[in-house]
Amino acid sequence: MKGVDDAFLGVGDKPGLDIWCIVGSSLAPLAKSQHGKFYARNCYIILNTAELKTGVRRHDVHYWVGEEAKEEDCLMASDKAVELDAALGSNTVQHRETQGEESDKFLSYFRPCIIPVHSHSPSHMEGSRNKSSQTTMFSCEGEHVARVTEVVFSRSSLDHKGVFIVDTASKIFVFSGCNSSVQTRAKALDVVRHLKENRHSGRCEIAAIEDGKLVGDSDAGEFWNLFGGYAPIPRDLLEAVSMNMPLEKLFWINKRTLVPMEAHLLDREILNSDRSYILDCSTEIFLWMGMTTLVSERKTSVTALEHWPKIVEMKLYDAGREKVAAIFKHHGYDVTEIPEHEPQQLISCNGSLKVWLVDCGCTTLLSTEEQEKLYTGDCYIVQYSYVEDGKDYHLFFAWYGKNSIKEDSVATASLMSSLANSVKGHPVVAQVFDGREPELFFSIFKSLIIFKGGRSAAYKNHVVQKSDRNGCHQKDEVALFHVQALRHDCVQAIQVDLVATSLNSSHCYILQDHSSFFIWLGSLSSPSDHNMLDRMMNKLCPFKQSLLVREGSEPDDFWKVLGGRSEYSKEKRVKGWPADRHLYACRFEQGLLKVKEVFSFCQDDLATEETLVLDCNNEIYVWVGLHSDVTSKEQALNIGKMFLQDGILHDRRSIETTVYIITEGDEPAFFTDFFKWDSSKQSSMVGNSFERKLALLKGLSPKLETPDRSMRRPSLRRPGVSSETSTPEHQQQRPTAARRAFGSASAGRFARERSPAAAPTASPSTPSPRSRSSSSTSTPTAVARQLFPASLHASEAVHALSNSTSRRR
Repeated sequence: MKGVDDAFLGVGDKPGLDIWCIVGSSLAPLAKSQHGKFYARNCYIILNTAELKTGVRRHDVHYWVGEEAKEEDCLMASDKAVELDAALGSNTVQHRETQGEESDKFLSYFRPCIIPVHSHSPSHMEGSRNKSSQTTMFSCEGEHVARVTEVVFSRSSLDHKGVFIVDTASKIFVFSGCNSSVQTRAKALDVVRHLKENRHSGRCEIAAIEDGKLVGDSDAGEFWNLFGGYAPIPRDLLEAVSMNMPLEKLFWINKRTLVPMEAHLLDREILNSDRSYILDCSTEIFLWMGMTTLVSERKTSVTALEHWPKIVEMKLYDAGREKVAAIFKHHGYDVTEIPEHEPQQLISCNGSLKVWLVDCGCTTLLSTEEQEKLYTGDCYIVQYSYVEDGKDYHLFFAWYGKNSIKEDSVATASLMSSLANSVKGHPVVAQVFDGREPELFFSIFKSLIIFKGGRSAAYKNHVVQKSDRNGCHQKDEVALFHVQALRHDCVQAIQVDLVATSLNSSHCYILQDHSSFFIWLGSLSSPSDHNMLDRMMNKLCPFKQSLLVREGSEPDDFWKVLGGRSEYSKEKRVKGWPADRHLYACRFEQGLLKVKEVFSFCQDDLATEETLVLDCNNEIYVWVGLHSDVTSKEQALNIGKMFLQDGILHDRRSIETTVYIITEGDEPAFFTDFFKWDSSKQSSMVGNSFERKLALLKGLSPKLETPDRSMRRPSLRRPGVSSETSTPEHQQQRPTAARRAFGSASAGRFARERSPAAAPTASPSTPSPRSRSSSSTSTPTAVARQLFPASLHASEAVHALSNSTSRRR
């Protein structure tokens, strides 16, 4: 390929990492054993290939610039990144990574961490030497990825808000500043484990040092002796926070000249596909390159960014990634239909079902016969109890009919939470909406009929006041039902509007005309739906005969019941590929929900202090750690609602998307299947994530707590994080507030968070771990879409350089 390095030909066919080092004017590929080892004097090209659920591969190109690298190597790295993009069809997203400022996405490829090697260390070609005899000091930042930086071995390098690792010949010390978060402390222990295994061959002691703790701690005395004795650490300086909104500046790149453009109204129409643009937002910079620009022009654009004024703290994001299906279509690919296959069994079929009708703030348990009939004017609470891996699970759904009354809707979530808190075992709650039910909801019913109308007193009063009974189902009158089968033993009938436009060639229907019935088969309908029609007929109208009608051969009486012929959908219903999942860490700042994506997520990212959202597109899961600030299932449901409606996601999602609430320790199989789940990691250990990891790292016997399934025990909650800096002495004066445990029957195993006052072995000066807010509040694509409201066209794919969020110092 013209203008592309031969080293890039044929790459990107398999998922995983490919890394090259810039050596002079050529590229040297790195062996897998060398991945994650970066030298400060070098530059690297990193290609990450991920296979989407559609089977199509996505490519991210990163070029990493060491702080000691030569300028010509930096420029060559940016040029090679553009060439690699061209070799992969110009559909990659490019990211610029600077040593010490790497993006979370980049760091997630190299867990637990990367520790760049400085120039006094050997090169790639010279092998490695034993460094265990040296004393080195590192700062460790980050809550889901570890950002490790070697610092000067000096007391002056310490502060109250960071976590520091001192690696000596025989012992590794972890110093936790009093203002550091528990998650960062726990992540630092992953780095300690890495150092112990790789620098000490697994043979060294581990010591944890608390900021300000001196009395009766031999490890603390040994730690401070390394620095020549103890001395107080100065108070952290307050970080200035600007409340002014940055002014955007848009430039067109004309060769090597930046031509200013009017940016007071950022509109998609001002971006031309044969040009490149730079958008300067003061704290972050976007590079947008049109699809028809030449490789040489893209290299020039990247060079312009390399020489961007240093007063700008560069934080380069992709200006918006196109929807995958649109890109495929532009390049001649098509999103193929998923072949018919036996649906996966999501949950045990041998459980027991209970359904309650919500009526005027109370619940009424329905009979076995009536619980398989729901009405769109009502709200219901559904409980499905089953056994999985020897454990009792209780799945609760709050189902909201599309025509339900506000009075009933408001009461449903609270009533469901009360029911969930009253059971023994492992409760999981979810809210689903009429017309947007997930397969899991339908699968717990052997058969289900959803009628128009309602049974609650509030709905009946509403109908009387409006004098409107149109659409309400009446026995032995006229009605049209859409019939669908989830499995051979699971079928649903949903009443739809009695008009021909409700028909769809991909579906089957039952049309009731008083005592007569038609079964209508769409020409594109599935045989699995055909096989279940007789069973549903027996539910709707036992012992009644029906007339089978195939699409295209309907009698006049059929159309007469529907009010005459009219156009309806005749396109093949194609089941889409499952969406790729994304995990987000959630926290509140000044009453606003802030989220940060966790890249390359795994089970270990579910930290007990956090609340996280697993986004599966058609449904989301809110996972709540038992040491998090979320104190009720209703609060967790509200977090799910805010996540959906506040423009946090890349695309606008319906507020009626299904939301599940999963509590730590109560994870069901339909949630753990999203992870490479190791059930052995789930123990009854007491303590926060730092305390648990430290006990395991030291090889200590974990402190266990016998589950108490008869009550919800209260626990202590950390006070809210103040913007004021603190020292260990200040923290002693702060009261701790009691909170009740998150409503889970297994909460007693974990929810007792120990405070310095309650821990019998703690010194009075021991600081309490604090959670610290993250500075990242939105994803790059979301920011770009807000700047350019109109959606970008697939023919003009975005190419950009992405750098990380600045380090917190």
